[in-house]
Amino acid sequence: MYVGEVDMRIILVGYGIVGKGVTTILANKYLEKNTNCRFNPKIVAIADIDGAVINSQGFSSEKLEAFKQKGYPVSADAEFGHKSMSALEVIESVEAEVIVEVTPVNIKTAEPALSHITKAFKSGKHVVTTNKGPLALAMPALTELAEHNNVFLRFSGTVGGGTPMLEFAKRCLVGDKILRLQGILNGTTNYILSEMGQNNMSFQDALTNAQKMGYAEREPTMDIDGFDTACKIVILSNWIMGKKITLRDVDITGIRDVTLEMLKDSVKRNSTIKLIGTVDNNKASVKPVEISWSDPLCVSGVLNAITFRTEYAADQTLIGRGAGGIETASAVLRDLLDIRHKLASKLLS
Repeated sequence: MYVGEVDMRIILVGYGIVGKGVTTILANKYLEKNTNCRFNPKIVAIADIDGAVINSQGFSSEKLEAFKQKGYPVSADAEFGHKSMSALEVIESVEAEVIVEVTPVNIKTAEPALSHITKAFKSGKHVVTTNKGPLALAMPALTELAEHNNVFLRFSGTVGGGTPMLEFAKRCLVGDKILRLQGILNGTTNYILSEMGQNNMSFQDALTNAQKMGYAEREPTMDIDGFDTACKIVILSNWIMGKKITLRDVDITGIRDVTLEMLKDSVKRNSTIKLIGTVDNNKASVKPVEISWSDPLCVSGVLNAITFRTEYAADQTLIGRGAGGIETASAVLRDLLDIRHKLASKLLS
């Protein structure tokens, strides 16, 4: 059997901005399959809060586009809709190789994503997720459960969005030892601090601007109080540095108390203030830090940046956009391709 012809059946759980981005990217892959049959993804179900659509043969690119354009709940589709069918029921009953879990983040209980991922593992399905909640609260347990069930868990979109921070450290720095990592991992807080420092703007005015631009949520606590960055620090610590920590182990301070006067004072030292996530030895922290303008981490606007301090290659810094629906969806595609490659390798071995 030519392994390149094997389909990858996908259940998409969550149909918000990222979920729609995933369907857009995979629809393009459908159109490419005649010239590149090594990756042939098929979305066989989409589960959202109000129900699901299911087609065991896989939805065409035209049908996926129609779901997006109509605007009503996908479960209202006359041909494939299943109103009130839960995501857990879909995961358990629909045959597929991979679950793509892109529901909203909940860092209090990690639900419903945690149950979705657990159910997928127990039913023998691989998981790609962009949801930081389950990883922040239970990453060591989830990685063990995936290994126990002989399935893959991938989560590139949880850190860096479309910028491959996890892959860079895991693959490009292989063979070296990462001693420390430090980064600006939240575009919202970076935008706010950049506006304050560069445009002489108060914290509240900068936050209001960020909300108007769509960079900050109406309820911005997750970002400005440092929890989003802390979740990413947990993921980096576990995946890159092998430290089995959860959100409870991170010392977290947000940016609410950073004043315009503090930023003006830092200018006298050719510096500015950024919200920095750090993993160093056995300590993990998120806090505002004064850094030099010449530091590679000193990026402006909504950019993210991370520096890996290694044993042999010294400091390596990666910079890129950290958020956005289509950017995060591109990380989902990278993860699907990674799983596809590993499945093909197993078939050939």
